[in-house]
This record gives sequence, structure tokens and C-alpha cells, in this order.
Amino acid sequence: MGWVLTPLLELPGVVHAVVATGDGLVEAASDSLGRASAERVAAMTATVHAAARAFTTAFTDADQPRLAQTVVESELGFAVVVPAGENTSLAVFTTPEAQLGNVAYQMQVQVAALGRALASPARRQGAPARS
Repeated sequence: MGWVLTPLLELPGVVHAVVATGDGLVEAASDSLGRASAERVAAMTATVHAAARAFTTAFTDADQPRLAQTVVESELGFAVVVPAGENTSLAVFTTPEAQLGNVAYQMQVQVAALGRALASPARRQGAPARS
């Protein structure tokens, strides 16, 4: 699943990226992020996503609102989390100078590509490749 992260990591200002499961496990992480850090980020991604959903519910009384993105801004940069299909999230960390609009757009492009890849049926073993 690392192919999902490559276009994001090529954007100016994007420092790290992680694909995480809804229960906080790492599916993929940028090479520049150590394993322990990637695991912490994945766990926090699940927590932030759940907290943002609960926060939205508190304001709206909506059951299970669908989130488009969650953004955390700090003096060090931005953490952006977007849903990436059933029980999966994509998270990136950028510098303060990053163009968030471009980053958010590319995250959605990669989420769509991931969705198409996961929706494709698995090839049967021994089946000839299509030309």
C-alpha cells in the first residue's frame, strides 16, 4: 500500500504520511517515519478520527456523521486525516508552509485510487493475465 503515499510525499511541505486502520494499526507509512512513530501516529489517527466524529455529533446530534477531513494546526505544521474507505484513514503531516488545498486534493485523489484498488476482484491463482 506504500504506492498510495508516494505522490503525497512528493508534494512540497509534506513530511510524513500513514495509512491506518480504524483500530489504529499501520497499513503503510513513509520511510522517514520510524516504526514506533508510525504506530503512534496510526493509533492517534484512529483516536482523532473518532474524537472528531464525536465532536461533530455533539454539535449536530447526527448519528455517525461522515467526516471529510480533520485538520490539526500547530506551530510545527498541519496534521490532516481523511477517511480512506471502510475502516481506514490516510494521515499526513506537513510543514506550516505547505499548500493545504493541494495536499487535501492529492489526498482525495489517492483515496479514490486506493478505493478502486481495493474494490478490484482478486485474480484467481493460475488464471492467465488479460492483455
